[in-house]
Amino acid sequence: MVGPLSSISGDDRYVGPPPEDREFTTVSGAPVKAVYTPADLEAAGFDYDRDLGDPGTYPFTRGIHRSMYRGKLWTIRMFAGFGSAEETNARFRYLLDHGETGLSIAFDLPTLYGRDTDDPLAEGEFGKCGVAVSSLADMEVLLDQIPLDQVTTSMTVNGPAAVIWAMYIAAAEKRGVPRSKLRGTLQNDILKEFTSQNEFIFPPRPSMNLVTDTIEFSTREMPLWNSISISGYHIREAGATAAEELAFTLADGLAYVEAAIDRGLDIDEFAPRLSFFFNCHNDFFEEISKFRAARRMWARLMLERYGAKNERSLWMRFHTQTAGCSLSAQEPENNAIRTTIQALAAALGGTQSLHTNSLDEAIALPSEWAARIALRTQQIIAHESGVTNIADPLGGSYAVEAMTSDMEWRVQAIFDEIDSYGGVIPAIENGYFLRRIADSSYSYEQALVEQRKIVIGVNAFRSDEEPGIPILKMDPHGEARQIERLRQTRADRDEGAHRAALERLSNAASDGVNVMPYLIDAANAYATLGEITNCLRHVYGEYRQTVVV
Repeated sequence: MVGPLSSISGDDRYVGPPPEDREFTTVSGAPVKAVYTPADLEAAGFDYDRDLGDPGTYPFTRGIHRSMYRGKLWTIRMFAGFGSAEETNARFRYLLDHGETGLSIAFDLPTLYGRDTDDPLAEGEFGKCGVAVSSLADMEVLLDQIPLDQVTTSMTVNGPAAVIWAMYIAAAEKRGVPRSKLRGTLQNDILKEFTSQNEFIFPPRPSMNLVTDTIEFSTREMPLWNSISISGYHIREAGATAAEELAFTLADGLAYVEAAIDRGLDIDEFAPRLSFFFNCHNDFFEEISKFRAARRMWARLMLERYGAKNERSLWMRFHTQTAGCSLSAQEPENNAIRTTIQALAAALGGTQSLHTNSLDEAIALPSEWAARIALRTQQIIAHESGVTNIADPLGGSYAVEAMTSDMEWRVQAIFDEIDSYGGVIPAIENGYFLRRIADSSYSYEQALVEQRKIVIGVNAFRSDEEPGIPILKMDPHGEARQIERLRQTRADRDEGAHRAALERLSNAASDGVNVMPYLIDAANAYATLGEITNCLRHVYGEYRQTVVV
């Protein structure tokens, strides 16, 4: 065994230096006290009705529903996708057969960048981090035998989100499911792509227009659909702290709200369908406090800044995914334990939807075996642990309430920094977000190197045994089958209708009208993803990221 404490035997290892000489902080580096008392709440000016309230009441710190999971369990939504549409369709049906209650589609990198599988720039990337979707024909195979009128579908895609959504709508309507009946979530959060994930296509301002098109279209024609999932997950994965994850996410959310209002929408028309997506890292109480602060801050902002009148406009509904960046390739079985802690924190934090990572994800795409363990993790927490019996059981904890207020203050300080740049988009263009995340990521890495933070099996308590777990093997013929379907789709389609649809789309984008109806027309004409995004590239341009050092 190798570790910072390994030279100290038995119980002596817990004596060490006196506590006053040791660092006690959260994963994010925020100081943590040894004990919290009523004095901490008094110092924070804590008021039960103003800051907490009962579950299901403003400011919703304790959750958006009175009975919470007694009334409705969170949606078990496992993020899945790899290789061809056929392979991913089989995995979807496997997860649904084992108790999953909602789909969550992962797309591969070429798709996320708006490229067809046979694009020269896509070479070598087919199906590696998700499923490849190049046209409506692929979407039809991907959704084969999935009951779209019963299952909610989440799609993790941003740059070409509107295009992929148009293909989903077209595929559903071809099967007789009207768009007004479709339920699900489009991630569609382009702002965080410029700050953390880097899967952007167009510059920030036309990208925001495209997102606003989807919000407006959804408001008018798809009342059951969440047109955007404002995402902190990837911000955290890039190295941000918990407070930065929350601050950047809320700031992005406010930018979308402003854009929709500028488009002429009333806050209560669209705000009830805004959804959020957060990461859940290892620090149990920091994460729970983050979720509670998030709900409280959003409710206050919607009420006090925008005058929302519909209670649902004040609700922060969010999906949570356990932290992929916390998983280790060393001793991968430890990842199941990390994921359990994170999933429990998400449940105690009041999430509406949850994905649990598979233990093999630091090595490869999830195998069926590992995905089933991850699924069972949620089911055991939901049905065996008892945490679903009580709404916000940690409410009133001196530590949790003090940490929730502290999280809010940290977030407000970051808001002030963003405002000093003139808002989110000027801050993106200035490189503020990239610099701040890079600094936080470096600080955490230094803490690991200096063993001020311990990751079991990585920088302490390491085993020399090789991992002995099954690894997913993809279909070696999947890419060839996908490219052949793409070739056949181009050969079979009505070329005149296809060209006319793209021309109408180009004109709509140039004229600044809502492009969603034109994207659906293009999808129905079997225009490919690459053809449609290239059409928009000609109008909107292509983004080149600001370099920061």
